[in-house]
Amino acid sequence: MKILVAVKRVLDYNVKARVNADGTGIDLANVKMSMNPFDEIAVEEALRIKEAGKADEVIAVSMGVKQSQETIRTALAMGADRGILVETDNELQPLAIAKLLAAIAAREEPGLVIVGKQAIDDDSNQTGQMFAALMDWPQATFASKVDIDGDSMKVTREVDGGLESIQVSLPALITTDLRLNEPRYAKLPNIMKAKKKQLDVLTPEELEVDISPRLVTVKVEEPPTRKAGEIVGSVAELVDKLRNEAKVI
Repeated sequence: MKILVAVKRVLDYNVKARVNADGTGIDLANVKMSMNPFDEIAVEEALRIKEAGKADEVIAVSMGVKQSQETIRTALAMGADRGILVETDNELQPLAIAKLLAAIAAREEPGLVIVGKQAIDDDSNQTGQMFAALMDWPQATFASKVDIDGDSMKVTREVDGGLESIQVSLPALITTDLRLNEPRYAKLPNIMKAKKKQLDVLTPEELEVDISPRLVTVKVEEPPTRKAGEIVGSVAELVDKLRNEAKVI
């Protein structure tokens, strides 16, 4: 069985995001970029499934600018077998990414596709669900535990009320939650080996996929600065301020 894992190049989570001068998006000039944390979890889970003898190959896939090859190389250093980049400088929205991923899945015929539940740059939480709909596959979103048994898979999901266990048939899609696993660090020898692993570069035109944006970003702005807190002397004073100043009661 092949496992396809989608990985995205995003602003590193340790970097403070800043709005660019014209208010159209986040300033990405000269800032550290890295793999989306939820996608790191997806790669780790795919590798664990392979190490358990339930998969033969792990393929890391990314869409975006040429520099996304670095993100794929990170997945290869972790242990993925080969990579595929769909290179484009155009803005890619969730539906476009889902269509590109579906086109690659049609070529590779994987038994399982694993993606992060959301990317930390746009927080859309849509790509996995859209992909499953396009492929007409079962989907197990927000996974915190995965157990594959033959042609079926039991997945424990994080839901508002706690945990939910579902059983789906393969091929299927998984979106990963934070508690699924702890991603491994790539060792230096593996980083060196990753440079020689196969990485194919395609274009949306080769895959015959329309990636035209469906949404327009009107404006991006910093959140308003929070006012400093205030210490009150008694419960009565607190209630008075909540009623007369904050006007929340």
